[in-house]
Amino acid sequence: MRKIKVLSSCVVFLIVLASLSSSAQQKKIGIFDGQVDVGAKTKPGSGIYVPQTQQYLISGAGYNVWFDRDEFHYVYRKMKGDFILYTRAEFVGWNGVEDHRKVGWMVRKSLDDKSAHINAVEHGDGLTSLQYRRTAGATTEEIKSKITHANIIQLERKGNTYTMRVAKIGEPFVTEQVADLDLGDEVYVGLFVGSHNADVTETGVFRDVSITVPYPGIADQRTQMTLGSNLEVMEVATGNREVIYTVPYSIQAPNWTTDNKSLIFNSSKGVLYKFDLATRKAALLNTGNVKNNNNDHVLSFDGKMIALSSGVKELGGSIIYTVPVTGGTPKQITPKGPSYMHGWSPDGKDLVFCGERGGEYDVYKVPAAGGPEVRLTNTKGLDDGPEYTPDGKYIYFNSVRSGLMQIWRMKPDGSDQEQVTNDDFNNWFAHISPDGKWMVYLTFLKEEVEPGIHPPYKHVYIRLLPIGGGKPKVLAYFYGGQGSMNTPSWSPDSKHIAFISNTNTGESTK
Repeated sequence: MRKIKVLSSCVVFLIVLASLSSSAQQKKIGIFDGQVDVGAKTKPGSGIYVPQTQQYLISGAGYNVWFDRDEFHYVYRKMKGDFILYTRAEFVGWNGVEDHRKVGWMVRKSLDDKSAHINAVEHGDGLTSLQYRRTAGATTEEIKSKITHANIIQLERKGNTYTMRVAKIGEPFVTEQVADLDLGDEVYVGLFVGSHNADVTETGVFRDVSITVPYPGIADQRTQMTLGSNLEVMEVATGNREVIYTVPYSIQAPNWTTDNKSLIFNSSKGVLYKFDLATRKAALLNTGNVKNNNNDHVLSFDGKMIALSSGVKELGGSIIYTVPVTGGTPKQITPKGPSYMHGWSPDGKDLVFCGERGGEYDVYKVPAAGGPEVRLTNTKGLDDGPEYTPDGKYIYFNSVRSGLMQIWRMKPDGSDQEQVTNDDFNNWFAHISPDGKWMVYLTFLKEEVEPGIHPPYKHVYIRLLPIGGGKPKVLAYFYGGQGSMNTPSWSPDSKHIAFISNTNTGESTK
């Protein structure tokens, strides 16, 4: 498999360091509580966490994870209840000794080598599978994935049902599932490496490792957003992700300032914050008496102003205001709601928004200085998320008019409306890169979400598409949805995006 580039020349030193860490096996390793060699005579393995890159390097040996017993190295924590495990995993180096060396996630009833367990695993030859042992000492069973060489590995538990979602980076998930596997409420959860050879040690590197505790129930459009939040930044060219801020409550919709110094986001408390990228500290952004702000806020192209949406019950719901990006007294723009802000024109003269008028949600345009609104779409069903391209030639939006939610575009006067995406997903909130070459958008799975809603706390993708068309690429796989990327979040150099992922632990699990 490919060697992960970010390891660069330091990988040899780190692996040597890992091999010396066995004396500290029970110390905390990143988000995990300990590590162990499973199997009585297993050659010692090791695991370390590299904070600078938020990666785990794990080395392990052992005859196999198969038949009635296992030998491997395990970095673990104990958990109860439901969870979602996610990582991007690779072997270090191009070739290994055995085709069936293994890297992946494992959930075990105990640390005994014959324990009941389940694992989502990639083998050295690319075989990707869901393997499980129902009772202690039983023969291991296997469900092979329909794809091979998956390096995105997710394993989810809901009660006694375990779901494996795997993908080659850039592609959508492929799913396999095992039901009625009772490992008990409290289990061991962790990353593992096995060499399939008792005399050989293999090393895996694990990136973007997260343990998510999901929302207890089924989230819908009315679900109050209370889960903890991770503010993440992604380098678009490489897919490298970094969690830069975590809080035990809901923050939403980061906007990147044009000076490349800050992100602006809202919280569930109804206020906006300005997050300093250098100090990684958040400060309250003054919006005067307008303090019921939602996740529809957008910076003007020149970076001097921010337009925001704030709930005003007596005016019909969300109302659009503008305020200097440094803070100040907001100016009311729309006289009635609901009006949900989504885009500035490049010249700063107009705003576009999603408005509900007479029971229909459509795209509207209004002067940024205030004035009469102009309706730009009038088809039956929801039209939402309008945003100008940097050259001002198009407004992109999402519409349910063709069945599933898809990305569309039109001229600034509402003419020449045409469909841009046409696939088997629900696609929302297209954001055009400042250089005008790309768009990213949020994708919901149609088996989880109806076309006309965008709830929180779902399995979602951020996908990338050339502005001229082509095949979309999955940039990020995560747990989120509403509030993750409702408004533009590109860095001014078009190299990074920011977004929010969620978990129910009340503290960081990344």
